[in-house]
Amino acid sequence: MFRWGVLSTAKIAREQLLPAIADAQNGVISAIASRDAQKARALADRFGVPHAFGSYDELLASDTVDGVYIPLPTSQHVEWAAKAAEAGKHVLVEKPLALDARDIVPLIAIRDRKKVLICEAFMVVYHPQWIKVRDLIAEGAIGRLRHVQGAFSYYNVDPDNMRNNLDLGGGALPDIGVYPTVATRFSTGKEPARVQATIERDKSFGTDIYSSIRADFGDFELSFYLSTQMAARQSMVFHGDKGFIEVASPFNAGNYDHHRIELHNQSHTEAQVFRFPGTQQYRLEVEAFARAAQGGKDEVFTLENSVLNQKVIDAIFRAGEHDGWEKV
Repeated sequence: MFRWGVLSTAKIAREQLLPAIADAQNGVISAIASRDAQKARALADRFGVPHAFGSYDELLASDTVDGVYIPLPTSQHVEWAAKAAEAGKHVLVEKPLALDARDIVPLIAIRDRKKVLICEAFMVVYHPQWIKVRDLIAEGAIGRLRHVQGAFSYYNVDPDNMRNNLDLGGGALPDIGVYPTVATRFSTGKEPARVQATIERDKSFGTDIYSSIRADFGDFELSFYLSTQMAARQSMVFHGDKGFIEVASPFNAGNYDHHRIELHNQSHTEAQVFRFPGTQQYRLEVEAFARAAQGGKDEVFTLENSVLNQKVIDAIFRAGEHDGWEKV
């Protein structure tokens, strides 16, 4: 069994990853760390975890842990991923891994030197609905792909929430802009050459709260919008000359809608519906990571892939500062 340690008691750890690890067939939660020892102990007791530490360094020094999950604020991801890898631990770090693609490159060198696995936690690439989308496009089910359209929004104006704190790496693009980009890249195997963007920032927080983006993939175009101050919505549509694919709840399946994709024909007279009820994408993620860390052949989200995805986000930020195209 792969022995997990968790750095911090963050909400996503409490609500998603800790339950996923507890439910996994090949892993156990061995330790939880917090800068507040009482918080660490309370969460450890809740999940029946044997070890609780009052500092992250103590957990990294422990021989009871094989790998760590890092759900710290975005601005601390690279720092603690590096420290964990240097301590010989495998690392699953919450997205976005970094706020600049150049910051990821040193982690590749550490990974290779220490012979550990470091992955950005994109749970969507482990969900069978996205594997099905990728397969349908590759099989030519929608013919020539011409356009991908996406949306991701929620409403959050809490000044104490890290997503509204610029210093901690908050903002729509770092938090949710990574999803339409990674889903499109994963499903098509293509990379964008250039982007255009309109970006609006909150006058109080300084974070980006609305973006409208256009990305040129050569054979097709991706257009999507994001917001942290609009009604909650998720959508992804892949439109070809022979049909189109709609993903009902592309990123938080089960919350925004059912685990379902629809394949429509050219004349919109027939549709095939593919359902994936009860899929736990976070559990699939931690199981695949643990197998890969232990020498398995599972496909995981590599640091090289993280660099490519972050380059797109970096280019979008640059494009938002002027009219016209920005090279990725």
